[in-house]
Amino acid sequence: MKNSRNKIIKWCRIIFFAPFILLILMILLVMAGVFGSLPSFKDLENPQRKLATSIISSDGVTLGTFHVENRSPVNYEDISPHLVNALISTEDIRFYSHSGIDFNSLARVFVKTVIGGNRAGGGGGSTITQQLALNLFSERSTNKIKRTIQKLQEWVTAVKIERSYTKEEIIAMYFNTVPFGSNAFGIRAATQTFFKKNPADLNIQEAAVLVGLVNGPTMYSPVRNPERALKRRNHVISQMCKYGFISQTESDSLKNIPIDMSKYSQQDHTSGLAPYFREMLKQTMNAKEPKSSNYNNDADYKYDLYQWNNNPLYGWCNKNVKSNGENYNLDRDGLKIYTTIDSRMQRYAEQAVEEHLGKDLQPKFDREIKERKRLFIDVTQKEIDNIIATAIKQSDRYREMSKADYSHAEILKSFDEPTKMTVFSWAKGNIDTTMTPRDSILYYKSLLRAGFMVVEPQTGYIKAYVGGINFKYFKYDAVYQGKRQVGSTIKPFLYTLAMQEGYNPCSEFPCIQPRIEYAPGKVWAPNSTTKAEYRGKMMTLKKSLALSDNWISGQLVEIYGAQALADMCHRMGIHSYLDAVPALCLGSADISPFEMVGAFATFANKGVYTEPCFVTRIEDSKGNIISAFIPESREAISSETAYLMLNLMQGVVNHGTARRLRTVYVPEGQIAGKTGTSNSQSDGWFMGTLPKLTGGVWVGGEDRSVHFLNLTLGGGSNMALPVWGIFMQKVLNDKRLNISKNDAFEKPVNFTLNLDCDTVDTADNERSELEDTKNIEL
Repeated sequence: MKNSRNKIIKWCRIIFFAPFILLILMILLVMAGVFGSLPSFKDLENPQRKLATSIISSDGVTLGTFHVENRSPVNYEDISPHLVNALISTEDIRFYSHSGIDFNSLARVFVKTVIGGNRAGGGGGSTITQQLALNLFSERSTNKIKRTIQKLQEWVTAVKIERSYTKEEIIAMYFNTVPFGSNAFGIRAATQTFFKKNPADLNIQEAAVLVGLVNGPTMYSPVRNPERALKRRNHVISQMCKYGFISQTESDSLKNIPIDMSKYSQQDHTSGLAPYFREMLKQTMNAKEPKSSNYNNDADYKYDLYQWNNNPLYGWCNKNVKSNGENYNLDRDGLKIYTTIDSRMQRYAEQAVEEHLGKDLQPKFDREIKERKRLFIDVTQKEIDNIIATAIKQSDRYREMSKADYSHAEILKSFDEPTKMTVFSWAKGNIDTTMTPRDSILYYKSLLRAGFMVVEPQTGYIKAYVGGINFKYFKYDAVYQGKRQVGSTIKPFLYTLAMQEGYNPCSEFPCIQPRIEYAPGKVWAPNSTTKAEYRGKMMTLKKSLALSDNWISGQLVEIYGAQALADMCHRMGIHSYLDAVPALCLGSADISPFEMVGAFATFANKGVYTEPCFVTRIEDSKGNIISAFIPESREAISSETAYLMLNLMQGVVNHGTARRLRTVYVPEGQIAGKTGTSNSQSDGWFMGTLPKLTGGVWVGGEDRSVHFLNLTLGGGSNMALPVWGIFMQKVLNDKRLNISKNDAFEKPVNFTLNLDCDTVDTADNERSELEDTKNIEL
């Protein structure tokens, strides 16, 4: 009997202690790495994560990120106390008293869930540190056996984390690693996505929303499931009240406040400020060493090769390596790129494009297309068919179907089948509609495009950059990639030659048609763009530029030669190929707004050309400066010549083709500028400069055959100038930007020339803007 009792006691002890012995054995095996290696102490100190690279404006605003996972780390000091209190009260109330594993919580889960069978009432047993271990070093397995082993690995890792970090560091690491849904990884991305705030600025109810998301980013999403999100948020608030972080009165009051999602914006590569700029920046930093075989013309190849050899930002990721010998990766390495963009100016620039094109220019163009009953002008049906065929082959639909092994005929057939799609619209935002893909191409062809860039002349810093009308739908960058005929905006470079050779704004020329033999038996004579009353009479250079007179421009290019004009353009920052023919003086060349703005800034910078610069420094994820950048400068023209040209171009604004600036947008202050219009109104330009800001605008159709019929609507003074004017209105009204109507162009030392010559009749300014670059062969 006694032996039997002893056996029973023995087996009871074995049964009772066996699970604990097995658990200890399993933990020892886990620690020994039998079930897979555990993170080392070094791994814990330097957890490898996919960290987003932040693009930061000159005024400290994050413009966006480059990322695989939109994640940017924060320190504990940058996290709102409400977030910490909400997390602890909801997830781990004994966080500050345990060492990684909360055995009280585990016992509660065991009794209520395992023994009692109450799967809803036991709650979770994982501490914040355990959850961090899972977030950092593994993915949750669905296999029960593997999940059990994984749980033990989490325990061991959690204890190691607690020994390696302070409680505050663990909290920060947790918030930096947890996903919140809506493509937001980590608390900084989450607060920006849901509330447009920094983590330190959240109130109690906002903190409760985000903490409620950590256990179910989709289930408790305030965007997808607002009712569940509200219940979950109120549960977190109740927990905060239960553990004394807020009072009952606060709890009751906060629960009655609806979740405010008015500032929600999912952070992706197409959203946020300056998307075209961010894409240009990424392409610049990821550029590879140029190969001539990849270029259509030698000028672009030579320029990019020069950039590769002399510009440290160009190809930066392929020129610089980390301590482990690998090249930097913008999507994973958590860099901080400090740019020259001013977020306020950037916002004003984007608003200016939207206000002019969306509310005024595009509606007028739509009405004209409807009245004339055709989109393309001055082209044959065969040319139109080629335009559409090219657009089809360049479309995402064509590329994707081609990769899926559809035949060319099958793909073309799909372009004529009605399809549900979302299209861009100025008036109604994104529109869900049904149309054939071919019709969608025609629709998008009818939308006018724009490019707008602003620099600070004295530094070369780019302050605003708008590469198009909507980056999500139109990826092509009209500022950096786009090259179009510049029309009369090239004339200031021509007049610079005259100023350099001793002429001044008051110098007179006869308004007669020049005849230039540019090849044996070939004579070029420009069309007149000036009223008949001026022809045959003497005209000052100031008046001729104000009226954008073609005949006097022709005389100047006859005096100095087209090659001298091309050389002057290159000296002042134009790197595109320029065909040195007489018609160059009327703007026959294709040049990008990026080049034009940089060159025009030379006038306001006393004749010194400064390469447009858009990054000041780059830091690694720990805040160490890796690279710093200083723009390259060189003297292009004398300060006297630059000042004379500013005087000439002030005449354009005060009395000439840009007079609209004075009557509608900026009535006071010194402004120098030049309008430009290419053949058939395909391109409208305006280049303008204040003493502290230089900006350039291009507006036109994607195809040159898509344009207004007449100069009144299609000229640069109507197409492009208003964007510049609206922008400058906003800038001058923002006193924080230190741009004032009282700013003045600095006169060179010992400059005594009297520039107070004649003004012009402004009654026919619009007519003066047409710049016909076609040759008249006589």
